Amino acid sequence: MSASTHLPATGFAMFRVILFSILVALSLPPSASAQLGTKEKPLRVLLIPADGGTSDGTRADFRPLFDGLTRMTGLYFDVKAGQSYAAVVEGMCSGVADIAWFGPVAFKEAYDRECADLLAVEVTDGSATYYSAIFTNADAGIDSLTDMKGRSLALGSVHSASSFAYPLALLNENGVDPLEDLSDILITGSHSNSLMALETGLVDSAGASFISFERAVNAGSITPSRVRILEKSRPIPNPPLAISPRVDAAVRARLSTALATIHETDAVDPKMIRGYGGKIVDRYETDLTAGAILEALSDISAIDSDYKSAVLSRDQQTR
Repeated sequence: MSASTHLPATGFAMFRVILFSILVALSLPPSASAQLGTKEKPLRVLLIPADGGTSDGTRADFRPLFDGLTRMTGLYFDVKAGQSYAAVVEGMCSGVADIAWFGPVAFKEAYDRECADLLAVEVTDGSATYYSAIFTNADAGIDSLTDMKGRSLALGSVHSASSFAYPLALLNENGVDPLEDLSDILITGSHSNSLMALETGLVDSAGASFISFERAVNAGSITPSRVRILEKSRPIPNPPLAISPRVDAAVRARLSTALATIHETDAVDPKMIRGYGGKIVDRYETDLTAGAILEALSDISAIDSDYKSAVLSRDQQTR
């Protein structure tokens, strides 16, 4: 009787397991098994499109910072600007992004959904805050917030603190009901779009951050002599960098340490330490708590989801 050419049952089963494992490994893209933060599998960064999100705008603003972090940590980053504020929130909550740069309100939305933890906030001249304002056409005859009754207002994203929530809060605090007293509300999606609507005469006023206004002036898209500052907001917490809770604790610790000390290392040119609007900042604060940001947003607590829906309805009536 000839010797059997068949494998024993147990051996055959083991062979099938090994073969299956090899086939699965070969079918996976190289990045699937790579460690997060490597060249093959970089940390995915999404940025809110505060000034339109173009490649020569928001993404270019933060590219030097993340290049500096790569030098310090050996971690790699894929930096992109989101299509909208809401897209960045959803990107973090759906696992599409590992790190995000949010506005304070967008950060709160992601934090409340347990999609984002505070990573760092930029600091310049000892301050971790910035300002919003309502800007008007210099020839519109609007000298105070009460003069806004019967006038039109452009706002950015409903997820924005400085181009939406704070301008509306300023009006409410001064006896002007945006929903009842304004002639029109135009939602443009970004600071720069709102300022452009003001520049072109589409609206009488616009809500935006001072940083975005300064950037628009420097870019030549706004004529300073044609615009006046109607009212300035209280200090707003700087837009924070946040990280997904899904990111490994060791990676989170490396990033936190690097951001806290990036201004002290010789490996990074100080000009690479940038923040909102592409401005060079002094350093990044990593000891600030999420609670501090959320507490500061109590000023705009009335601008809740129901209020936002009502404003969006006014916007639709305008179009």
